[in-house]
Amino acid sequence: MKAVAIDGPAGAGKSTIAKQAAERLGYIYVDTGALYRAIGLYVSQRGADPAGEEEVAPLLKDIRLELVLTEEGQRVLLNGEDVSRRIRTPEAALNASRVAALPAVRAFLLELQRGIAERSPVVMDGRDIGTVVLPEAEVKIFLTAAPEERARRRLLEHQQRGEQADYQTLLEEIKARDHADSTRAIAPLRQAEDAVLLDTTHLTPEEAIQAVLNLVKRGG
Repeated sequence: MKAVAIDGPAGAGKSTIAKQAAERLGYIYVDTGALYRAIGLYVSQRGADPAGEEEVAPLLKDIRLELVLTEEGQRVLLNGEDVSRRIRTPEAALNASRVAALPAVRAFLLELQRGIAERSPVVMDGRDIGTVVLPEAEVKIFLTAAPEERARRRLLEHQQRGEQADYQTLLEEIKARDHADSTRAIAPLRQAEDAVLLDTTHLTPEEAIQAVLNLVKRGG
């Protein structure tokens, strides 16, 4: 059994690369960011402050999260409802960053994430997989790209979905997310000491996927 931990900042392409790598390896793909986004969505729906532990913690007992593989790909179910599309908005990303800073939320998801990795080989991506969630992972990768390139990719994603977006706004949101994720008190975004740095700024998606597969084959 093997665990592949992929960490990195928002918009670096972790989800796309990790998903494809997992499929080719025959591993389970675990998108931890989607789990935090789903919690952020639920909290905002309930009118609670995503940054307020005293408001969020009591709501966690009512949350049931599932990652389900379908013909359309992996879907995120929140209390039985498919919220895969609704959690891919800038607001959902911001709320995810806020709830991710709360100890109660991180503890809530830690057991779920580790449980999946104990049952099957996984490719798991997030912000603290190699440092906190799966510190014993056989392969650890810190995947990044320049903020400007990440903003360009996000803009393209919005355009492909027929959504309006502004490059400068996306760039500022990414920089703000980077700051929030790297300076939070609980499990901040950082490269594990034994992780391999993979900068995808000048790589195509396929080149980045191949780089990950090569690292897995070499055992990190």
